[in-house]
Amino acid sequence: MKIVIAHNRYVSANPSGENTVVDLESRLLEEAGVTVVPFQRSSDEIGSFSAAQKALLPLSPIYARQRDLSELLAREKPDVLHLHNPYPLLSPWVVRTAHKHGVPVVHTVHNFRQVCANGLYFRDGHSCHDCLGKAFPYPAVQHSCYRGSKAQSALMATTLTVHRGTWRSVDRYLALTPAIADHLRSFGIPDSHITVKPNGVPDPGPHSEVGKGLLFVGRFSEEKGLGLLIDAWRRHPDGTLGTLRLIGDGPLMAEVTAAAAGRSDISILGRRSHGEVQEAMRSSAALVTPSTWDEVCPMVVVESLANARPVLATALGGLPFLVGSDGGWAVAPDVDALAAMLPRVVAEAGGLAASARRRYEELFSTQVTTAALIGVYEELAFQSVNRG
Repeated sequence: MKIVIAHNRYVSANPSGENTVVDLESRLLEEAGVTVVPFQRSSDEIGSFSAAQKALLPLSPIYARQRDLSELLAREKPDVLHLHNPYPLLSPWVVRTAHKHGVPVVHTVHNFRQVCANGLYFRDGHSCHDCLGKAFPYPAVQHSCYRGSKAQSALMATTLTVHRGTWRSVDRYLALTPAIADHLRSFGIPDSHITVKPNGVPDPGPHSEVGKGLLFVGRFSEEKGLGLLIDAWRRHPDGTLGTLRLIGDGPLMAEVTAAAAGRSDISILGRRSHGEVQEAMRSSAALVTPSTWDEVCPMVVVESLANARPVLATALGGLPFLVGSDGGWAVAPDVDALAAMLPRVVAEAGGLAASARRRYEELFSTQVTTAALIGVYEELAFQSVNRG
C-alpha cells in the first residue's frame, strides 16, 4: 500500500503537536510495511520568499498551485492521500487535485478550521461558535479572529466559504475524539464519512514509581487555563495539596511568577525537554489540564495516561473522552468546581494509576492507532478500486 502524506509544517521555532503527529505516524506506517510518500511544505519557507511571493501569500489558503502534487500523483499512483494541515502553502485545493487523479482523500482534523477562522472556537477569553452555520463567517472578520487582522480574517473567511464544498467532498475524516466528530456533523458531514481515531504516543513502558503532587504541562496562556488553575489552587492553604509544578512558558509567565512568589507549594520549572516532561509525569501523582477552550486531543494527556498518571481535566472538547471514567476526572471550567476537585484528586490519584495506564494500552497505544489508520486506508482503497 502506498500513501501520500500531505502537510504544511508549522514554523520550527514553535513546537508543534501536529508536526510531531505527522512524523510519528509516518514512521509507524513505514514500520508496518506501508510506503509513505511525503508531500510537505513548511511555513519556514516564507521567510525566504521574494517580495512578489509574499504579496500573493494571503491568497494561498484559497488557491495554491498544485503542479508538483499532480506530477507526484501521476508518478507514484498512491492508494490514498492523507491530508493534515493545508495552511497556508498547500490550501484545501489538495483535495480537488487528488480527486482529479482518482485518489481518495483522508483528512485528520486537528482543529475546527472547516468553520472557524482561527481554528479554536475561542476568542476574547471565551468559547465562541458565532460562525457555525453562517453562509459567510462574517463574525471572524468583525472580531479579527485570524492573526488579529480584519484583512487576513476576511481572506480566511473567504477561504472557508469557497472551500465548503471541497471539505464536504473528503472521502473520510479522522476525528481525534467524538467531540470532533460532532463538529463535523454540525458542518454537514455524514457519519459514514467519519471515523474516530485518536492520536497515539509511543509506549514509555511500565514503572513502579510513586508520584507526589500535581503537574501542569503546556503553554502559559489564557486558553490553557493556567490562570484558572492558579486561582483554584490559591483557594487552599499553602502546602495542603502538596506541590504544584508548572512546565512551560508563555504570556502569563509574569502573572504566574507573581502568584508563585507568595506560595511555597508552586514550582515553576519553565521549558523542559520531552524526556524531562516524562520524568516529571512519573514523579507526580496526576496531571492537570484545565483548558478553557474546546481542546482537541492534547498529546500531554495521552502521555500522562501512558505513564500511569490520571488526569484532572475540564469538561470541554475532547478532554472528557481522553480521560474517560477510568483515567481521571472531568470538571466544569470554573474556579469553584476545580478548587473543589483538587483535594479529591490528591487523595484518589494513586488508586487510578493502573486504570490510567490500562486506558492508554486499550485506546492510545501506537499499535492500536496504527492498525486503525491502516484499516481506514484499506477500506478506501478497496472502495476506490471497485468504483474504478
